[in-house]
Amino acid sequence: MSEQHNYQPGEADAEQPHYLGHRQRLRARFLADSGASMPDYELLELLLFLARPRGDMKPVAKALIDRFGNFAEVISADAQALRQVDGIGEAGLVALKSVQAGALRLLQQRILNRPVIASWRDLLDYCRASMGFEKIEQFRVLFLDRKNLLIADEVMQKGTIDQTPVYPREIIRRALELHASALIMVHNHPSGDPTPSRADIDLTKEVDAAAKALGLSLHDHLVIGREEHASFKAMGLL
Repeated sequence: MSEQHNYQPGEADAEQPHYLGHRQRLRARFLADSGASMPDYELLELLLFLARPRGDMKPVAKALIDRFGNFAEVISADAQALRQVDGIGEAGLVALKSVQAGALRLLQQRILNRPVIASWRDLLDYCRASMGFEKIEQFRVLFLDRKNLLIADEVMQKGTIDQTPVYPREIIRRALELHASALIMVHNHPSGDPTPSRADIDLTKEVDAAAKALGLSLHDHLVIGREEHASFKAMGLL
């Protein structure tokens, strides 16, 4: 004889995982104001929903904030460091890093094929987003044509945490290959302090002299920190 089960009101609802209603409410809140009122961990939850269709993502999102500090630090974090957070697998990693890639693409396209001098703030935003969170020093060069349009943005070197080996002849050689008329050098200081070092100053002088000898212009050398930047032009070093 089969066992009878007496249905109790609300029993079916009680059997539903608690996170299902939470996900729906979170999506509705996001749609109401495009996420403007949501704290960082809730935006991370939304991203992780895409990576894992079931499960409670709030503990993972909060663990990410505890580990890295804020939304920007999380999506800019090194992939290996992100994997160390319990609950972040390949799908979660792709969800997080795709946001960073999309943000960089948006910022890059604001300056590509536009007069860089006229869109200087956009240029600084792009440089800070692409380099400000790096754990090792990175050296890139922005190559410009006669109208100061950005024609190429290339990472020339990557170094240790505090040093990047850069050779002036390689910079000038690449400028000639691209038929560039001017260039802007940019590198980051992983320490967060954008104050130029003696080596930074010496390198800038070498590149400037080599550029002038070939009719090229070095517009500026930017040093990017986490919160601030230094401009050789503004500091009177160029």
